Amino acid sequence: MKIYTIKDIARLAGVSVTTVSRVLNRRPDVNRETREKVERVMAECHFVGNANARGLKQTDSDVVAVILRGRHNPFLTSLAEAIMHYSQGSGTSFLMEFIDEQDDEFQTALRLTHEKRVKAFIFVGSRIDDRCKVLLGMDIPMVFATAAVGHEQLARASAVTIDERAMARLAVKHLLDCGHERIAVFGASRTEGDNLSLRYQGALDAFREKGLVFDESRYVETRFSMEGAYECAREFFLRRPDTTAAFCMSDSVAMGLIRALKDLGRTVPDDVSVFGFDGTEMGQFFIPRLCTVEQPVDDIARESVRVLMDMFRNNAEPTEVVVKAELKLRESVK
Repeated sequence: MKIYTIKDIARLAGVSVTTVSRVLNRRPDVNRETREKVERVMAECHFVGNANARGLKQTDSDVVAVILRGRHNPFLTSLAEAIMHYSQGSGTSFLMEFIDEQDDEFQTALRLTHEKRVKAFIFVGSRIDDRCKVLLGMDIPMVFATAAVGHEQLARASAVTIDERAMARLAVKHLLDCGHERIAVFGASRTEGDNLSLRYQGALDAFREKGLVFDESRYVETRFSMEGAYECAREFFLRRPDTTAAFCMSDSVAMGLIRALKDLGRTVPDDVSVFGFDGTEMGQFFIPRLCTVEQPVDDIARESVRVLMDMFRNNAEPTEVVVKAELKLRESVK
């Protein structure tokens, strides 16, 4: 196999050697498009710069990266911490990489293959879409914790999830059973084809089972942070004060929404019932205690590490593991 030099990478990418060096050293003075082009060429050539190799104490060590997309999401943070806990004793070095929910986890993975010679990945809070194409053709085992994957896109990708659609259906069904029909849904894009779109489909399922149609004008796209949800909820409830319940696709969103309602002079659950998703510890102690879908953090973390190590060490085939979630009915729904 040809051994590529930094000059080769520069020539193939159509940039200067200095630019390649800046990309290798993560300098901020390279625009995003150029950086991605250089990193793509390096991946295709299996190139690792000397500067990066010197940064490794053991160049032949096995390194697994856990990439958390959504650093302000307490559920994802808890899950990533649990994954790191279950990685102990695996005989493999695990490193954590935190990125914002608007950042690209696949470009981050590509960078880490160069900088740290990472040989496997666990993605937490990821979304499977066309961005993953930068990893196509790379023989790297990966596990998506809480996101279903299509094996046709990434040949060595496994997933550990709950039944997102079924659990969302149960949550919204509970709101409907309590007499609420003017229900708002707070989530992300409905067309991404990820676990959040499955939650949206589950909400629609609950309406259909009751012979009802969800009012699409009550769908609110929000960032998955308390601050982001707070701003969206204030605007929404000023515009649609007749809404009597909200299904939120994360506990963080639910808590931001409850604070917004409080500031608008509305109470939960007397004026508006709120149902969350994830089952964070904070939700148990929030006022009111949050109704939510509780995802089993320990089970997801343990299975994610097990599946990845089986692929990594034993060349096991990709798989999809579905673990059991629970509905937690507390104080935020009337």
